[in-house]
Amino acid sequence: MRKSRGAEAARGIPGSAAAAAGALGFLLLWELAARTIGSEIVLPSPLRVARAAADLFPTARFLAALEGTFLRGLGAFGITMAAGVAVGLAVGLSPVLASALSPGMTVIRATPVLAVILLALIWFPAGAVPVFAAVLMAFPVVVADVRQGVGAADPGLLEMARLFRLRKRDRIRTIYVPALAPHLASASHGALGLCWKVVVAGEVLSQPARALGTGMQGARIQLETAEVFAWTLAGILLCALTDAAFKLLRRKAARALLPV
Repeated sequence: MRKSRGAEAARGIPGSAAAAAGALGFLLLWELAARTIGSEIVLPSPLRVARAAADLFPTARFLAALEGTFLRGLGAFGITMAAGVAVGLAVGLSPVLASALSPGMTVIRATPVLAVILLALIWFPAGAVPVFAAVLMAFPVVVADVRQGVGAADPGLLEMARLFRLRKRDRIRTIYVPALAPHLASASHGALGLCWKVVVAGEVLSQPARALGTGMQGARIQLETAEVFAWTLAGILLCALTDAAFKLLRRKAARALLPV
């Protein structure tokens, strides 16, 4: 086990170096483009954005906005997973229900995010708009992944369960849940990233009191482009950190299931 972990770490070194080189190359291109344009309103330099972020991030206004966006994103993710898993299991176990819900799922997947946000602005208060939009956009992703997981259950085990007249609840627990686990992890990962993006986009339009999107829009109105970049950077870091935490938890769960 120790050797395999060491080998994994060694293999990760070239990948990390390549990632660092790619990030440096991106910053250099950004700096070159900023100097070529010569206008901070159009494109500020990376250093100017870093200074704006350093000034912004310690402020009470920013921390309150970060907390508001974090709670909305977390709430949207929780609602999406609860509803998506329940409906995904139902449509996976019932072809009739799957056919009945298929047109609705197609409509949701085809609807632009902006249209959903604009309609939600009519129906809900500002703070609920980003949550509603994120749940609606991520819901079909979770349902589809969970349904695939139900379909991946071993037919032989299902036939055995039928012959022994195993209750549906026990079938789900002993047969469907193990088959569902990798699909559920994939659904969680996809829904998490999508929720953050849609929540911030919804905040830009709905303008709740405490939100990263509200900060972005305020900076844009004042033509503080470097501050717009700083608010955007905060959203990217929030998404990246939660994504890294999710992957870490997933890795730990996978190791816990491995034989010693």
